[in-house]
Amino acid sequence: MTKLSVNINKIATLRNARGGNVPDLLQVAKDIQRFGGQGITIHPRPDERHIRYQDARDLKPIVYTEYNIEGNPEKSFVDLVLAIQPTQVTLVPDAIDAITSNAGWDTIKNKAFLTDIVHEFQRNNIRVSIFVDPFEKMVEGAKMIGAERIELYTEAFAHDYSLGNKNGIQPYTKAAILANECGLGINAGHDLSLDNIQFFKQNIPNLLEVSIGHALISEAIYLGLDNVVNMYLNKLK
Repeated sequence: MTKLSVNINKIATLRNARGGNVPDLLQVAKDIQRFGGQGITIHPRPDERHIRYQDARDLKPIVYTEYNIEGNPEKSFVDLVLAIQPTQVTLVPDAIDAITSNAGWDTIKNKAFLTDIVHEFQRNNIRVSIFVDPFEKMVEGAKMIGAERIELYTEAFAHDYSLGNKNGIQPYTKAAILANECGLGINAGHDLSLDNIQFFKQNIPNLLEVSIGHALISEAIYLGLDNVVNMYLNKLK
């Protein structure tokens, strides 16, 4: 079964809109795990506009499933991750002013930089996943860097699927097959939803984990968080 890691950034966004502590981020993380979620993902950014660095620290004793921290490996992020030592760090090349992640790594151009970062995390027993577009060269580059996993950036698939173009899955399937041949684990995330997750999972061999935030939290407004978590779990079986 593919694991479901729930990104709780949007919970922090809602909390920050009014100050205070409603909704309670830590309680939501506890509840998601109690409802069956198999991981918690956060993506702290330098401006702390949603997840704050202190949130990342406070979540450490709360998350008893898998703790995944995403972000661009600038110094403050690297120091944070090394101090917390989550289960997994997912390296994402997002710009400081990016609204959300919008591209995967060029693992060829950034080979030297990423290799050093990956080895530093691995020396601290933190599994490393590299956020990549579904291009075979980028998958090969992730292998050369020494990462244990890739996370396929799925926005293009989700857009094509919403237009009825199921052929948009093909580059992802090819990338996944190559990743399996290379011995890389496969994660995926970005714009995956209840509408497209089952089709995506069925076409990605050995998909280990999906990280879903915006769609899941939005769907939960109508359907309830407990219900939505379990709807995803059923589709990922």
